[in-house]
Amino acid sequence: MLLQNKNAIIYGGSGAIGSAIAQAFLREGATVYLAARHLPKLEAVAAGLQAEKGRVHIAALDLTEEDAVEKHAAAVAAEAGSIDIACNATGTFHIQGKLLHELTLEEFEHPIQFGARTLFLTARATTRHMKQKGRGVYLNLSTPGSRLPMEGILGFGAACALVEGFTRHLAGELGPSGIRVICLRPDAIPEALEKGSHANEVFKGAAEQAGLTPAVMLAEHAKTGPLLRRLPSLLEVGNTAAFMASDQAGAITGAIVNLTCGSLVDQA
Repeated sequence: MLLQNKNAIIYGGSGAIGSAIAQAFLREGATVYLAARHLPKLEAVAAGLQAEKGRVHIAALDLTEEDAVEKHAAAVAAEAGSIDIACNATGTFHIQGKLLHELTLEEFEHPIQFGARTLFLTARATTRHMKQKGRGVYLNLSTPGSRLPMEGILGFGAACALVEGFTRHLAGELGPSGIRVICLRPDAIPEALEKGSHANEVFKGAAEQAGLTPAVMLAEHAKTGPLLRRLPSLLEVGNTAAFMASDQAGAITGAIVNLTCGSLVDQA
C-alpha cells in the first residue's frame, strides 16, 4: 500500500473532494484526520468511509481561526506521532457570472482572502511538525480558472492563481527540509454536484444565464471542452492525491498536477 503507516490531515474533509481523497488515503493504508467546520457533515462522512476502527478521526474546526488550526495540528502530531501528509481541500461559496462593473469589492475579495488565509494557516501549522521529522507532503487544490481568461470569475480566478503561486514558493522554501508541496488542478467534477457540493450554488448563476441547470451546463461543457470529452471523477482525484502523497512520487514538488481531462493543456 502506498501510504502504509502514514498520518494525514485533510482540511475540508467533509466535502465531496475531501472525502474522496480521504477514502483513497485509507485504501492505501493511511490514518486520516478530517477537519471541517460542521460536525454533523463530518460524522456522516466518517460513517460512510470504509476503514478499520481507529483509522478515521474527526474535528470540527474553523479553518480561518489561527489558534484553532495550530492547536489541532499540534494535537494530531502529539497523538499520532507525526503529520506525514496535509491536504487543504477547503472550498467556499463565491460569485461566478458577474462582470467587473457588477461585482462588489466584497464579492471579489472573499475567495482570495479565504484561500490565502486557509492556505497559510494550514500550511504553517502542519509543516512545522513535518520539519521536525525532515519529511512530509502538503497538497492543495486549484482549478483551470487560474489560467483560463473567462468572463465572470475575477475573484475566483485570482484565488486559484494565488493557490498555484503559493505552491511554487512554498515548495522552494520547504524543499531543503524534505517537504514536498503539490497542487492538484481538477476541472469541475459532476459527481460533486450530486453529493451536495457548494458548487451547485456557485454554478447556479452562470447556468441560469444560459438557461440550464448546473448539471446540464457541465454536461454540455464536457461534450466540447476537454480533450477527453469528459470531466474528471472523484475517484481519479482521490487516487492522484494518494499517489502524489506517496514515496512513489518522491521526486515531484512545486508541481501543478493537471487533472482537467484536457480542458486546459499545459504549455512547455
